[in-house]
Amino acid sequence: MESSDDEKDGVFENYIPKDLSQTLASNGAKFVDVVLNGDNEHCLENFRMDKHAFYRLCDILQAKGLLRHTNRIKIEEQLAIFMFVIGHNLRTRAVQELFRYSGETISRHFNNVLNAIVAISLDFFHDPGSDIPPEIREDPRFYPYFKDCVGAVDGIHIPVMVGVDEQGPFRNKNGFLSQIVLAACSFDLKFHYVLAGWEGSAADLRVLNSALTRNKKLHVPEGKYYLADTKYANIPGFIAPYHSTPYGIIEFGGGVHPQDAKELFNHRHSLLRSVTDRTFGALKARFPILMSAPPYPLPTQVKLVVAACAIHNYIRGEKPDDWIFRMYEHEEAGLQLEDPMPPLEIEQPVMHAKTQVVDMPFEAEQLEYSSQLRDSIAAEIWNDYIRDFSSI
Repeated sequence: MESSDDEKDGVFENYIPKDLSQTLASNGAKFVDVVLNGDNEHCLENFRMDKHAFYRLCDILQAKGLLRHTNRIKIEEQLAIFMFVIGHNLRTRAVQELFRYSGETISRHFNNVLNAIVAISLDFFHDPGSDIPPEIREDPRFYPYFKDCVGAVDGIHIPVMVGVDEQGPFRNKNGFLSQIVLAACSFDLKFHYVLAGWEGSAADLRVLNSALTRNKKLHVPEGKYYLADTKYANIPGFIAPYHSTPYGIIEFGGGVHPQDAKELFNHRHSLLRSVTDRTFGALKARFPILMSAPPYPLPTQVKLVVAACAIHNYIRGEKPDDWIFRMYEHEEAGLQLEDPMPPLEIEQPVMHAKTQVVDMPFEAEQLEYSSQLRDSIAAEIWNDYIRDFSSI
């Protein structure tokens, strides 16, 4: 975002929404004051977090020396500019109208805040602990079967804008330009780990392999595992569903029952793994800039994903019950709430496990153990299901 000229409003037709335009003040400082002196809902609507979380984030960024007040713009206004852009997917020209600054000033503070958030992003991502997640421990559908599960992994495609000469690798199988974002999610709608920036045409397992072997790698605690969907293989640290078996959130009842252990396992697996859809759903609902390709340099687009996920985690810690999180807390949320944009997830063709693990750093014995672990979980779920069903 180097100047206001790099934003083609004629292409995106991006303007201040009518309900927001009513709050226009004579300058940005007065607008921010109006919002921060109003009620929490007004702050959440405009700056995507409540007042307590907003002020605390300002204090964190100032204390770490990443942002400072200038003669013209306080830290609160700098953060407000950034949150307004990513929270309403507005281009520089529209934000200029609201904050009454030049495009250069808007762009400079946007980038300053973006870099500051990225600089402390690791503070907001935490590896899973050793305790059994309460979402598993307190639900008889999942406990004790998935007691060693710490979360779920998935990769989604986020739209990108790149130059014509760079478009080839970023064009995914559906023909759209995208970056793959691999994320490990906890069951309380947080991100344990995020890897952004991979070209949309990259194989999912290649991206996962990168996450497991890079310096800042995805950490899977000893004896624990993440759930993964059909794009991935059943490998150490990751349990995938059974291929060639129905998979999805299907409610059994009314004479409909699972046919065997694999089908029941896939059903329970899909219920737990839906947390990735809900976590990404909450992320995109709060930061709609991720729903379309913003016309910034590619490194900025990648940073935006990391920053959005970090702020998402921060807000979840500070205000876990705000209205955006409440919409996505239950497993039915992904089915009941319509995404305002077409689905970005790209379904990959199902491959045999032997093909999938070609470049993965695992021994045959490790892969066999992973297969046996999945089979043992499936058998335990099925045996208990048959026993309970027979006792009715």
